[in-house]
Amino acid sequence: MTSRTIRAVVVNWNGGERTLAALRSLLASDVPTGHDLEVVLVDNGSTDGIAQRVERELPEVELLRNDRNLGFAGAVNRALKDLDRIELVALLNNDATVAADWFAPLVATLEADDDVGAACPKILLTEQYLDLEIVAPTHVSGLLDRRPLGVRVSAVRIGDRDAWTRTRFVEGFHGPERGPAPESSYQWTADRALLRLPVDADGPSPSCELRLAADGPVRVTVRSGGETKHHEVEVEPAWYPAPLDGVPFDVINNVGTTLVRDTYGADRGWLDVDNGHLDAPADVFAWCGGAVLLRADYLRDVGLLDERLFLYSEDLELSWRGRARGWRYRTAPTSVVRHEHAATSGEDSGAKAYFDERNHLLVVTRHGDARLVARTVARYLLVTASYARRDLVAPLVARRAPRGQGLGTRLRALVGYVRLVPGMLAARRSRRPR
Repeated sequence: MTSRTIRAVVVNWNGGERTLAALRSLLASDVPTGHDLEVVLVDNGSTDGIAQRVERELPEVELLRNDRNLGFAGAVNRALKDLDRIELVALLNNDATVAADWFAPLVATLEADDDVGAACPKILLTEQYLDLEIVAPTHVSGLLDRRPLGVRVSAVRIGDRDAWTRTRFVEGFHGPERGPAPESSYQWTADRALLRLPVDADGPSPSCELRLAADGPVRVTVRSGGETKHHEVEVEPAWYPAPLDGVPFDVINNVGTTLVRDTYGADRGWLDVDNGHLDAPADVFAWCGGAVLLRADYLRDVGLLDERLFLYSEDLELSWRGRARGWRYRTAPTSVVRHEHAATSGEDSGAKAYFDERNHLLVVTRHGDARLVARTVARYLLVTASYARRDLVAPLVARRAPRGQGLGTRLRALVGYVRLVPGMLAARRSRRPR
């Protein structure tokens, strides 16, 4: 039997031990009969020493070194320049690990239908979680900021560990904001807010504390499972104990990608409890580059990732490009991957927000109709104006320090969009039918 090759690609940019874990999980995975596996690491000019360790500890991994950071798109493309003898391509984030049997359902999905260009696994968040609800009375801070504001949450401590970056803000929050120490980052709640907090599924329920503050003294209720605590939260940030009760559960990161309001690409099932509701295979708008199995013929037909995007939305753009040529994408939820979401880029980092916003505009400009492009850009400008009102004008009127980071990121993204839009318009004009 002629062997059919799967090339699996991982990109490292100072991912450290996570990158080694990703590679080891790939090397330990079961390869379907009749296939062989090549694992490629593309190192993006990292300084973490992982490339040298891979050479020593994982000699079966092919190592490609870049002398600078080419972004996710540029690094992946380097590994895919030669697809002559490749049948399938697997992409895996360096902060993800795969189940041993993850390949088989993906391969079967592609073999069942020649029009399917990508098979999407079920991507779960790495840790398990418990829910915590915060209930607080709300107020409106002024005429220029009409949001119902409850309390500020600026830190989470579980046991003796800082859990802020691993906490999931599910609903009832107004989005991340920046402020003076000790609240360098915080989120306002509405009247009811739901957090998902990471826990050790095999250990005892740990202690939990939240750092809370408010614009004036308020009585706040926090509850988890069957346990409830009440606190009088003051103006100055302080730590308050919170219950953690119940049976830990898995949380979904992505089961394929969909389009939501304003044509943003969104993880299908993001932050849902994994209770089986997305376990039926389904066609989806796009695949997620965090973990996917691609047909090499699809890439040969559609092309590789757009390197101008650098980071984020490059998978959505290539998916959209493929849809225009008749390709479909399908989920295979019995294939399971675990992902430490945004471990490399940072969940609340300015770089992530910049590329998310800039690339959203660029992708819509390349693939949307003229009316959609005009509506998307207009709405972006209106939302940016609302940030200026909320974060600059309203604080100045109230004689408080302005908060301009979110506004600054959106303005930089707009400038980046304007700089690259001619190339996207040229790519739009060059589209050809399949």
